[in-house]
Amino acid sequence: MRAFVRASLEAELGADVAEAKSGFEALRLLPREAWGLVVVDVNMPDINGLELVSFLRKSDVHRATPVILISTEASATDRRRGLELGADAFLAKPFGTADLAALARRVLGVEP
Repeated sequence: MRAFVRASLEAELGADVAEAKSGFEALRLLPREAWGLVVVDVNMPDINGLELVSFLRKSDVHRATPVILISTEASATDRRRGLELGADAFLAKPFGTADLAALARRVLGVEP
C-alpha cells in the first residue's frame, strides 16, 4: 500500500514522497522538515494512524499540515473518529490513483 500511495502521488502530483513503515518511524521522520501533506493508514504497526493524527494536531509544527487518513475500515464510526481527531479527509480502501490524487489536490487547495 505504501508503494501504491507513493507511486500515485509521484505520478499524479509530481510529489516528493517519504515513506514510514510504522507509526514510530513516522514520528522519527516528522521532525526532519515541514511536510506538505501526510497520508496516514489507520492500521499501522506500533502507533496506529488515529494516534498519529492526534499527535500531528497537538504539534505546534505540524498542526496545520493537511492529513489524509486511509483505511479498509470504512464504517461511519471510523470515518467520524478520524475526522474528529483532525484528519482533513478520509479515503476508504480500495481506491485508485485518480481517487487519491483528486483528494490530495482538494485538501491542498490545488487545481488539477
